[in-house]
Amino acid sequence: MFDLDRWQEIYHVLRKNKLRTFLTAFGVFWGIFMLVIMLGSGNGLENGITQNFGDMATNSVFIWGQQTSVSYKGFPRGRRIEYENSDILALQKGIPEIKYLAPRTNVGGYDGTSNVLRKLKAGQFALFGDFPVFNQIDPVNMVKGRFLNDLDLKEKRKVVVIGQRVVELLFEKGEEPLNQYIEINGVYFKVIGVFRSKRTGEQASGDNQRIHMPFTTLQRTFNYGNTVGFFNVTAKDDVPVDVVENKAMDILKKRHAVAPSDDDAIGHFNLRKEYDKMEGLFFGIRLLVWIVGTGTLLAGVIGVSNIMLVVVKERTKEIGIQRALGATPINIISQIITESVVLTTFAGYFGLTIGVGLLELINYLLSSSGANTEMFVHPGVDFKVAVMALCILIVSGALAGFIPARRAVSVKPIDALRYE
Repeated sequence: MFDLDRWQEIYHVLRKNKLRTFLTAFGVFWGIFMLVIMLGSGNGLENGITQNFGDMATNSVFIWGQQTSVSYKGFPRGRRIEYENSDILALQKGIPEIKYLAPRTNVGGYDGTSNVLRKLKAGQFALFGDFPVFNQIDPVNMVKGRFLNDLDLKEKRKVVVIGQRVVELLFEKGEEPLNQYIEINGVYFKVIGVFRSKRTGEQASGDNQRIHMPFTTLQRTFNYGNTVGFFNVTAKDDVPVDVVENKAMDILKKRHAVAPSDDDAIGHFNLRKEYDKMEGLFFGIRLLVWIVGTGTLLAGVIGVSNIMLVVVKERTKEIGIQRALGATPINIISQIITESVVLTTFAGYFGLTIGVGLLELINYLLSSSGANTEMFVHPGVDFKVAVMALCILIVSGALAGFIPARRAVSVKPIDALRYE
């Protein structure tokens, strides 16, 4: 394998016809280059979509009240369903498969905002009343201080956790927000924590303008009584969230006199189903990329095999001389296969290197430009995938050289010496 004469011979054979060698190598180069670029682009798209979930518990369902669509038990159609604190205990007792149950109420309803003041600065921000466990379902990065705890909830403390954008708009640059007070709809609250969203793009911008306070505090301070806006529910790790979703729907329908067939009365969003749909989509994208990329790569390898057939034909007399001087069929086969592997490996290595380099350049330009790239984040190829592609290429190169090699040794030495 490390015979110097053999490697010199390979060099001279490939150098003898530079244009042919270049075109053959370019087919392999282009195949693995396109495979890397397509895989990297697919990963960039997948990263952009999945990062919008942050670290959110995907085995979750969100449930809220809507209007009934049919009359039931003497109640008219069009009745608005509103949840209460007693529903919290009913769900906890009735569904042992629940891992996290986080009721939530936000002032002004969905997309509602509240007027927030600090000294001479003001802003409109989304205000939520939450249970501490909500940070287990949709976690945030705590920049300073802490998130809400059970004691805040029990004692109905007037404390808030605010997003980083809220700090930027209400506080002076460099000013410490912790233990300071902000005024929300005429009531003062103490800042106990500052958070930053784990998501990216516009969704992160919206998250960072939120304000969280204890669920019980919001109810009492803003006269919401026992009203619950909606429920965030996460199933235990070994339980499909569909089980929890169906049980919760049944319990809430019975408690609020909703017809069993009236699915319009209770709004629900199963995050697991949506996540699985995206997983299926990206699996299909990855499969398509491998099919197209492998097909392109195979075309290059077939080109190598065809060229090696031409090379073998040109060297028929030379091979006959080698056989006459005592070269075994194994020597001839290994020589031709080595030439094929060298050609495909070098071309594939350059294709892999340039492809990865281009992806890194795109990644750098996207991050340094400051452009909104929430749908396309960190395009790149996993190292294991890159090594696997290169190994496949080497094996393919060996197979591409095997057929010409078999043909070379199939010619009898006496016939090869007579070949013109």
